[in-house]
Amino acid sequence: MLKGFCLALISVIGVLAGPSRAAEVPADTMVLLTENLPPFNMAVDGKNFAQEANIEGMAAEVVRETFKRAGLKYSMTLRFPWERIYNLAREQPGYGVFSTARLPEREKLFKWVGPVGRYEWTLLARADSPITLTSLEQAKSYRIGAYKGDAIGERLLAQGLTPILALRDQDNVKKLLSGQIDLWATSDPAGPYLARLEGVRGFKTILRFNTAELYLALNKATPDVVVNRLQQALDQLRAEGFVDKAAARYR
Repeated sequence: MLKGFCLALISVIGVLAGPSRAAEVPADTMVLLTENLPPFNMAVDGKNFAQEANIEGMAAEVVRETFKRAGLKYSMTLRFPWERIYNLAREQPGYGVFSTARLPEREKLFKWVGPVGRYEWTLLARADSPITLTSLEQAKSYRIGAYKGDAIGERLLAQGLTPILALRDQDNVKKLLSGQIDLWATSDPAGPYLARLEGVRGFKTILRFNTAELYLALNKATPDVVVNRLQQALDQLRAEGFVDKAAARYR
């Protein structure tokens, strides 16, 4: 799907000169995929499929405005599950996926534009839980729920923990309430936001164990001139305060 990008490379070498050269950017439409990860990206109706204006969230707003500023065409679709859309973006030229953590083990799998958001990795428990932790090592004796394919669950596995993986992160809200898991490995602000959507408040943070930035990950076949154009546009938006204002609307 990115054939046109490659054919047009000669005509777009000057694209980085500024917004006035937007006409030289390839006209191909990049396919952007995302998931329900409130408050960063989510379907307006809360379902697991949405397109274009029916997708909202702080990162979705930032990505939209970045493409607009860069003069690049795109389509945006929210689908389920995360693992599927992540692999589509990794394998298919012309595809991108957001919001995803830029981890060392993922660095060479994509080309990156961002950050489009920032979050903390946390372990949450019920309000009446007696659990106290100062390290992930201490969590090994507990049942931990995590989201399949997500960076947080992958990190737990890499560190020798055995999280119980759910196809939807919000499923862990009910599992924690019912006692099926002792801890929920999620993020702040996404975890508390998901819990509120399920009508649940009062989960407490047992451990904060990492801070990560979220990115738009583009297929490796994406020309560098396009990646640079997008990054330049995002940097301009951040300098103008757009990114902070978008985040504030969902806090």
